[in-house]
Amino acid sequence: METWTEQPEETEVEAVVRHYFGLLRAGRIPEAEQLVDHTPVRHVLKALWTGSAGAGTEADEASCCPVPATEWERDLSWLRELDIASFHWGHTGSHFYVEIAYRAKIIAVSLGFWVKPTDAGWVVSGPSTLW
Repeated sequence: METWTEQPEETEVEAVVRHYFGLLRAGRIPEAEQLVDHTPVRHVLKALWTGSAGAGTEADEASCCPVPATEWERDLSWLRELDIASFHWGHTGSHFYVEIAYRAKIIAVSLGFWVKPTDAGWVVSGPSTLW
């Protein structure tokens, strides 16, 4: 995980998120998870899939039982059609969201990140999914 001793510049954080997203697109999920203080990747992938392809999953949200992998999880080739459209920073400089494009069209889901201090230094945390 990228760690800074002082609050990083926006360009430094954006470079980490671009690298993270590049790894996701390449299907290198475990490596992507190591770049940020990560939320569950299945949630992120499911939101990106739903937002980009318009397809639902077979997951029963109310179920407490593990859901078997669906097609979108077995074949991650659809990730290659996603791209970062733009970064939108909040006024504090610690929170931002990233608009995502699928086949060059902005999708309904964005990824939210924040820069937060930890005992080890400043890190990028997230992503949350924003609809």
